[in-house]
Amino acid sequence: MPLASTPAPLYARVKQHISSRIADGSWPPHHRVPSEAELVEALGVSRMTVHRALRELTAEGMLVRLQGVGTFVAEPKLRTALYAVNNIADDIAARGHRHHARVVSVQEERAGAAQAAALDVPLEQRVFHSVIVHYEDDVAIQLEDRYVNAAVAPDYLEQDFTRETPYQYLTRVAPLTEGEHVVEAVLAHAEECGLLDIDKGEPCLLIRRRTWSAGRVVTSVRLVHPGSLHRLEGRFTS
Repeated sequence: MPLASTPAPLYARVKQHISSRIADGSWPPHHRVPSEAELVEALGVSRMTVHRALRELTAEGMLVRLQGVGTFVAEPKLRTALYAVNNIADDIAARGHRHHARVVSVQEERAGAAQAAALDVPLEQRVFHSVIVHYEDDVAIQLEDRYVNAAVAPDYLEQDFTRETPYQYLTRVAPLTEGEHVVEAVLAHAEECGLLDIDKGEPCLLIRRRTWSAGRVVTSVRLVHPGSLHRLEGRFTS
C-alpha cells in the first residue's frame, strides 16, 4: 500500500508506517518485518529510503536486525521511572507478568567508610547488607545490592524476601519521606553478569538510591539493570 501523502520526508513516513503496525499489535514482538525489497514494492519508495527508516528504527530500539536472517520487532524495553521510588513487584504485576526473587545473601556487617557515609552512621556501626536478584517471569531484570541502617529497620534479617520485597518491608517500618537517585551507564562486574545471566561487557543501567524517613537515612542501594531491557523515563513541569 503506497504511503499517504504528508509533509514529512519519505523515510519518516516509512518509519511511521512500521511504527503504527507495531503500536496497534499487527506486528508483535519477534514478528519478522518485510524485507527491504518487499517494503520498496509495497510502499512505492526507494530502497535507500527504506534502508534509512529501518536503520533509524533499529537504533531507537524498536527493531532488531539479524545479519543473514532478517529484521524483527524488538521486545519493548521495561520502563523505570526516574523520579519515583516504586516496588518492583508492583511494576511487574502491572505489566501482567510474574515477579519472583532469588535471595543471594542477607547478613549483618560493620559499616566501612563508604557505607558509613552513605547511611550517615558512625564507622563500624552495625548495618545490614542484602543482595537479591529480581525476575520478571524467568528473566533477571534487576540486581539489588542494598545496605540498610540497622537502627531504623532492626528486624531486616528476619524477613523472607522471596515473599515480600525489601521495599515493602522498609516502607512499612520506616515510611519514605525523601529520596535521592544517581543514574549511571556502567559495565557490570563479572559477578553481576553471572547473577543477571548476561554477557560480560554488556552495558547496564545503574541507579544508586538513598532514602530517608523522618530525617534519618534508611537505606543505600545499587540497582543494576541489563541495559538492553530498560529505559528511564520521567515527566516534569516548570
